[in-house]
Amino acid sequence: MTQTGQPDVSKLRIDRSLAPVTRRRRKWVWLGGLALLVAGGGTWYALQPRPLTVQTTAVVTAYPSQQFVVLNATGYVVAQRKAAISSKATGRLEWLGVAEGSRVKAGEIIARIDNRDVVAQSESAQASVRAARAGLDQAQAEQRDALAQHQRNEDLVAKGFVSRATLDASRARADRAVAGVANARAMLGVAEAAGRNAQVNVDYTVIRAPFDGVILSKSANVGDLVTPFSSAADSKGAVVSMADMATLEVEADVSESSLAKVTVGQPAEITLDALPDARFKGRISRMVPTVDRAKATVMTKVKFDAIDPRVLPEMSAKVSFLAQEISPEQQKPLLAVKPEALVTRDGRGVVFVVREGAATEVAVTSGATIGDVVAITGAVKSGDKIVLKPAPELRSGTPVKFATK
Repeated sequence: MTQTGQPDVSKLRIDRSLAPVTRRRRKWVWLGGLALLVAGGGTWYALQPRPLTVQTTAVVTAYPSQQFVVLNATGYVVAQRKAAISSKATGRLEWLGVAEGSRVKAGEIIARIDNRDVVAQSESAQASVRAARAGLDQAQAEQRDALAQHQRNEDLVAKGFVSRATLDASRARADRAVAGVANARAMLGVAEAAGRNAQVNVDYTVIRAPFDGVILSKSANVGDLVTPFSSAADSKGAVVSMADMATLEVEADVSESSLAKVTVGQPAEITLDALPDARFKGRISRMVPTVDRAKATVMTKVKFDAIDPRVLPEMSAKVSFLAQEISPEQQKPLLAVKPEALVTRDGRGVVFVVREGAATEVAVTSGATIGDVVAITGAVKSGDKIVLKPAPELRSGTPVKFATK
């Protein structure tokens, strides 16, 4: 204590020689633990299986018919019987009874043009026919009377009751009556011809389907002006266009250097881009006897053996010309892989499918060879990645990675 009564802290000291060494020891403990963790992690990593680098191929869909293909060509589906339907009369479209996709029969009315003017002309022509027919009846009555009078005068002349001059006058009257009948008949013929012509003009205002088919497009609507040659402003030439779907066929270009591989009547298989899962049988119906100089190709017409209602004009098509006829079974799809992907393990055929970064062994049964692939059956699907040329050490569950090209 100081004289003032305060505590004296000047003599307080810390003996450093007695301080604990736990901090230094703790540091070495931490370093040792970290070293053990690093060593353990390295050992774990070293013991992990390394991904095996593999090449892969895909399971594809193949068709047995492909093994008979001698030539491939591309083209389009066309209807050999098609028409743009119009009218020989000019007028406003009054009625349209079809739309795109409508099926019509030959002779069925599909549209009508305003025909009041031509109907009036037809009625006038029919009235002229009736007048000419009445004139003929009158001329024939005159003829009968003149001939009867002349016959009576001949009898009277023979008995001396009338003069020869009277007989000559009756003969002239009878001749005029005969000529009058002939003239009336001719006038009736003229009137009837005019009547038929007027009726034809009426018929021209009714547009009918020329054959059985399907309406493809509509070029005019009710109220549009329709003319035969579409020469007037804002007028329409064709009302609708239609095609006979029973005449659909494929027009394909065949290189002139490959003509020796195809002949008329040769079987073919048709595939459409719009229907990739469908394959249609056909055959060459005819070949256009001229070469397209610009493309050095010959137009080849391939007819469908059976028309599918899903097939439409202007669809793009691929044609495979075949060496022989094929059966329906040969048109069914099969799964196939390259032969190098097939191996034998434990006495059975297997492939290794890559799933989630690892190889999975799948048992398969191999079938026929189709081109450069082999048909297989098993628990695989089209598009699966298959290990190509699997190594002997590859097992189910082995991690794999794709080889870089």
